[in-house]
Amino acid sequence: MKSFEIPQFGIENLALVERDTPRPGPFEVLVKITAASLNYRDYMVVKGVYNPKMKRPMVPLSDGAGVVEEVGAGVTRVKKGDRVAAAFMQTWVDGPPTQEKGKSALGGSIDGVLREYSLFHEQGLVHTPDSLTDVEAAALPCAGVTAWHALFEQTAVKPGESVLIQGTGGVSSFALLFARAAGLRTILTSSSDDKIGRAREFGADETINYKQTPDWEKEARKLTDGMGVDYVIDVGGSDTVPRALAAVKTGGVVSLIGVLSGVHPSVSPGQILMNSIRVQGIYVGSRSMFERMNRAISFHNIKPVVDKVFPWTEFAEALRYMEGQSHFGKICLKF
Repeated sequence: MKSFEIPQFGIENLALVERDTPRPGPFEVLVKITAASLNYRDYMVVKGVYNPKMKRPMVPLSDGAGVVEEVGAGVTRVKKGDRVAAAFMQTWVDGPPTQEKGKSALGGSIDGVLREYSLFHEQGLVHTPDSLTDVEAAALPCAGVTAWHALFEQTAVKPGESVLIQGTGGVSSFALLFARAAGLRTILTSSSDDKIGRAREFGADETINYKQTPDWEKEARKLTDGMGVDYVIDVGGSDTVPRALAAVKTGGVVSLIGVLSGVHPSVSPGQILMNSIRVQGIYVGSRSMFERMNRAISFHNIKPVVDKVFPWTEFAEALRYMEGQSHFGKICLKF
């Protein structure tokens, strides 16, 4: 079978190689991968920024969907022919995160899905919604579950509450769709008027162009009568967290998800303390969260926002497209 590898860091060093097709052992499932999707984490992994000490060669990408090709002895959760997707952390089935569960993250701690066939433990797979194509299903494992976790698993959101969503990438586009379905008031920031126009088509109630309005946290407060938003989905990191803390209401919640602007210290604890703000780090989520999200997707007929689909062998071109930051939603690969 064909498989991508990262032998050395750098997009230019990606290698498409031949590997033996694995056979499933007890409780293992062989999946024919039909689609995959990119996350910013994958870009950082390939560039060597995510973990410079990562083992190599490494098969990249965490997000893949496909069809069960063969099952090993004792497998009961899936059968041959089932459409499935892989959970981001293969051993985080339920409960709180642990350091050990984190060691099972695809495409970073262990080999990922960018190969024609992948072997998984049956506990690391979920059935994909019938309402989605394989390409759409491949968009779910990291970005979808992260947005779902931030909004619904640690907070008791109520219709009519407000959420400020930064940007229009994978996590942000899912947060917009999920928040809209839950009846939340959505306020979205972007530097592009074109992306803002698209965001409104997907249900954004209010939008702020942060290039034109650099103090977007003040604008968010104006839009909420000076009270501040109930929730913030922060994907920016160092540069955006201080503004997120200023935009959220007393007793509100800031979900820290991305590090697009870096991880340099930039936060004063006084603001969090005096305003009783809850700051929660969201590192994707469990398989159980994935399954709960899929039920909501099916019930509300939610369709992931797919910006562009590349042939899977054009992985390097897809990464460079992500590097250009012109995408809205998910960048996917089709096998």
